[in-house]
Amino acid sequence: MEAQQLHRGRLIDHLQLVVSDIAASQRFYEALAKVLEVPVGGSAADYFWIDELFVSTADSQAAQGHLTGRHHLAFQARDRKMVEAFHRAGLEAGGRDNGKPGERPYHPGYYAAFLLDPDGNNIEAVFHGEAKRSAGSVVVTF
Repeated sequence: MEAQQLHRGRLIDHLQLVVSDIAASQRFYEALAKVLEVPVGGSAADYFWIDELFVSTADSQAAQGHLTGRHHLAFQARDRKMVEAFHRAGLEAGGRDNGKPGERPYHPGYYAAFLLDPDGNNIEAVFHGEAKRSAGSVVVTF
């Protein structure tokens, strides 16, 4: 068996969104992932995943027949340009504007943009300002 690697953050192992139109959602999220430079992990007819985000249809085995409600997800961006590219790519891929790129009052340097995905989830890209990361991600090998 070949070793596999997963990259994880500290709090969230994975999130699942159950969507009404998998093709529309896949087009939207893959466009965002490309801009954020995060590879698509895999897909099948009724699901796809990108790092910790798992998206499926209501009839997939994991969803048990129910759509998820409205959620807010915030993705990390490397810089302001990436936040701006995220917003453009999301609009071009069927998202709706829910807050143009700009500084927010949450803390100094908080620069973000917001989109509504095809199911109305509030999707954000945020750059917290110049900082040094201890690592790009946590690598889990098994």
